Amino acid sequence: MTKKITKKMTFQEAMLISQTSGLIFLKYGLHCIGCHMAADESIEDGAKAHGLSDTDIDKMIKEVNDILSDKDKKAKKSTK
Repeated sequence: MTKKITKKMTFQEAMLISQTSGLIFLKYGLHCIGCHMAADESIEDGAKAHGLSDTDIDKMIKEVNDILSDKDKKAKKSTK
């Protein structure tokens, strides 16, 4: 099972778990995945610096984890 992404993780940590998370971050206007701060700044702090609300951040994290969960389910089905 894939590890869940949390808003306390850095962008870099999230990208190491799933590069797909970067596409979701871009969708929310967070182009900082390539920024030097991505290695040290939490997703939550970066998102707030770019004007996202707590609700937006929670929605974004849920979207990332839903995609990861779907990938896990598909992988389990293919091994049956």
